[in-house]
Amino acid sequence: MGKRTPNARLAALLGEAKWTHGQFAMAVNRMGTETGTPLRYDESAVSHWLDGTVPRKQVRPLVLEALSRRLGRPVTQGEVGFPASAGSDEASSSALEGLVDLGRLDIDPSRRGVLGAALFSVALTVPDWPEVVGRLERVQRGRTHRVGTADVETVMAMTDRISELDDQFGGRHARPMAAAFLVNTVAPYLRADASEEVRKKMLSAASDLCYLTGYMAVDEGLHGLAQRYYVKALELAGSADDHLTYCTTLRGMSVQAVDLGHGSQALRLADAAAAAAPQAGPRMRAFLAGQQAHAAAGTGDRQQALAYLGQAEVAMERAESRSRAFGSYDPSSLNYHVAQVRYLLGDVPGAVAALQESDQLRSGVFRRARVRHRALLAERQWQVGHLEAACATWHSALDDYPMVQSGRADDRMREMYRLLRPHARNGQVRELSERARSVVPAGVAA
Repeated sequence: MGKRTPNARLAALLGEAKWTHGQFAMAVNRMGTETGTPLRYDESAVSHWLDGTVPRKQVRPLVLEALSRRLGRPVTQGEVGFPASAGSDEASSSALEGLVDLGRLDIDPSRRGVLGAALFSVALTVPDWPEVVGRLERVQRGRTHRVGTADVETVMAMTDRISELDDQFGGRHARPMAAAFLVNTVAPYLRADASEEVRKKMLSAASDLCYLTGYMAVDEGLHGLAQRYYVKALELAGSADDHLTYCTTLRGMSVQAVDLGHGSQALRLADAAAAAAPQAGPRMRAFLAGQQAHAAAGTGDRQQALAYLGQAEVAMERAESRSRAFGSYDPSSLNYHVAQVRYLLGDVPGAVAALQESDQLRSGVFRRARVRHRALLAERQWQVGHLEAACATWHSALDDYPMVQSGRADDRMREMYRLLRPHARNGQVRELSERARSVVPAGVAA
C-alpha cells in the first residue's frame, strides 16, 4: 500500500476556519444530524483526513457544507483536496434527464425519505443567467407528437390549479401530483417537436411548475430537495429566455435561506434576483425589494434593511391599486416583510402591528399562509406579554389548521405547544390546549 499524501488543502481550510480538530468533527456531526444520519466523528477522524484518508462518499458533502457555513462561501471538493466522485456531477447529464430523475424520485414513496434527508447547502452553485441560456438546446426532439399552444396552456392551467391547491390546503399532497405531472406530461412535451416560439413557451411553463414544486418542498421542510427543484427551474428559465421566472426563483431561494437563518446567502440571492430583473415595474420592484429588506435584516444590517424596506413601500404605493398582484405579492405580503424586518431588528411590538395589518389585508384564498402567519403573530404577541391576545390569535389559527397539510404549519403548532407548556395552569392556556388536542395530530403535538 502506497504512503498517503497529507491533505494540505484541508489543513489550510481548517486554519482559515480557526477550528480545532474536535470543533471540526462536531460541525460535521451536526450536518449528519440535519440529514437524519447521526455521526460520531472525533479528533482522531479529522487527523486521519489530514493525513490523507478520504472520508466516505456519503460524508464528503457534509464536510464541504460544514466548511462552507463556517467560512461563508462555497467550498468545493477540489478545494478541500477530495477526489471528484465519478458520476456525481449532475451537469454531466442533460438538464432534462436530471429533471426527470428528480421527479421520479419524488413520486416514489420509498425514496422520499432519502430526498427529505438532503442537506440544505449554502455551498450550492447557483447558475448565472448567461450559464443557463440555451442549456437545453441539445434536447432531442421528435420522440413524441408535435406540441402546440394548447399543450402549453395545459401546463400553465395545471400549474395554476396546483398552486391554488397549495394555497388552500398546503403542499403535502399537491407536490407529488406536481412531480408526476412533470415526469409524465411535461418532460415528453419538452422532448417533442415544436416551433421555436412554442418550445420557449413550453420551457417557461415547465420552469414555473418546477419553481412551484420546489416551493412546496420548502413548505414540507424538504430543503435539499427544494434546492434541486429550484436549480432546475433556473435552467429551464434560462433556456426559455424567461427572466421573470429566473428572478422569481432566485427570490424564492432567498426566502428559503433567510427562513433557515442563512442571512448572508439570502441577501446574495435576493440581490441577484433584483439585478437580473428585466425592467421591473413597481409591483415587482416591491416584490424584490421586500425580500432584500428581509434578507438584509437577517444579516443584522439595520441601515440597508430599512433602505430596502422604504423602496418596497414606495414601489407598492406606486403600483396601481386595482392592478393584479404579482403572484400573491400584495400589501398583505409587504406588511409581512415589514413585520419580519422589524422583528429581526428588535422591534417586537412593531412586528406585532405589521402582522395584524397583514392579516387584515390577506385574501381569503390563502388559507395556508393565514394559518402560519396567525400562529406567528400569536408567538410575537406572547413574546411581548399579551397572553390573552396570543391565545385568541392561536384559536383563529386553529380554525383553519385542520384543512391545511403543511410542514411549516405543523412547525408553528409545535412552537405553540412549546410556549404554552410552562403555563399549563393558566385557564386560557388550558382551554386553548384542550381545543388544540382535538385538531392537532398527536405526532405534531408530541
